[in-house]
Amino acid sequence: MLNETYRGMLAHKSVIRETFMYGKQRAAQIGYENVFDYSLGNPSVPCPEQFTAAMQELLAQEDPVALHGYCPSQGDPEFRTAVAAHLNRTFGLPYAQKDIFPTTGAAGAIAHALRAVTRPGDEVLTFAPYFPEYGPYVEGTGAHLRVVPPQAPAFQPNLEAFEQMLTEKVTCVLINTPNNPTGVVYSADTLTRLAEILTERSRAYGHNIFLVSDEPYRDIAFDGRAVPYPAAFYPHTLTCFSFSKSLSLPGERLGYVAVRPGCEGEEVLVDMMAQISRFTGHNCPPSIIQRAVSRCLDVTSDLSVYETNMDLLYNKLKALGFEVERPGGTFYLFPKALEEDANAFCRRAREFDLLLVPSDTFGVTGYVRLAYCIDTEKVKRSLPARGTISAEAYRPRISSLRPCLS
Repeated sequence: MLNETYRGMLAHKSVIRETFMYGKQRAAQIGYENVFDYSLGNPSVPCPEQFTAAMQELLAQEDPVALHGYCPSQGDPEFRTAVAAHLNRTFGLPYAQKDIFPTTGAAGAIAHALRAVTRPGDEVLTFAPYFPEYGPYVEGTGAHLRVVPPQAPAFQPNLEAFEQMLTEKVTCVLINTPNNPTGVVYSADTLTRLAEILTERSRAYGHNIFLVSDEPYRDIAFDGRAVPYPAAFYPHTLTCFSFSKSLSLPGERLGYVAVRPGCEGEEVLVDMMAQISRFTGHNCPPSIIQRAVSRCLDVTSDLSVYETNMDLLYNKLKALGFEVERPGGTFYLFPKALEEDANAFCRRAREFDLLLVPSDTFGVTGYVRLAYCIDTEKVKRSLPARGTISAEAYRPRISSLRPCLS
């Protein structure tokens, strides 16, 4: 008998993935160069030369049996030790090998972290707008996701509403900074107050409320700013990181959970996650990728291209009359749609082969997400506006927007 839960999900597929697949089909019809697909956050810059060199060296010099063999359930010791040392250097917290659990990207990290600190029936809070896959991640644990309403247009967490929703049933809070889809970086003031609230409520309820911090965009920050590290503000933090963006390795599926030193359960959480893998079917990322990345932790891809693209597109959107906040990081812009129904706006944009993601999928109405991880020269060539297409009030701005995003 088929599982009706997953069958039912077929009617609610990822809007992001659906749009991306539509773009591929449309490109086959009219040519890739004529489809302006801003749906999927797929890194557009190559991985660092150091990673390629590390892979070549490992393949040329290491014993193939050892190189491609199983690693321990807790992950490759070399990788875990290297990550802990990197976090120590970067954030000044005394991480050790025992605090690091390698995973298949940030998705695997979140799946393990949530299962480690929730039970069926518990509640998990997150802040809108949020990455839509948080729903399945939380539901898969048997817990329930509750969403704190947004605070537009700046989209810093709505802490007043958060306090009202933070009941005794909540065992975990899931945050994402820099944020997908807004590009907002949670400020030190925000994180300080968030930590104060969690500490106060943990004391009042008689149990620690865990903070799971999703940080795949941590290295993509603009204007020379440093992204505040949530674990530095609150001790009971599980940090979930991915190398998909920082090293441009989305297909290699490598990330980790870092258990903050001093966190409740620090001595057992990584071993618990190794047991959780027996239920999820996840049993360590590829050994060779762990070993290669362990040699590249202090480098990134050339991420400056994203700030260049952001400046070009942000300035153009403002000139066209869009309401949009300047992002602090990631490779996303989150402008307000030119009509209340963001889905209708995105459908109209498709008429010009401009593919955007409506904000409804992120728990917010009236906005659209643009993923600007594309070639900068393509952006520069297309900045001049192309004139009007329709008599409808906002359609001229869509037609002007298309060339600046192509």
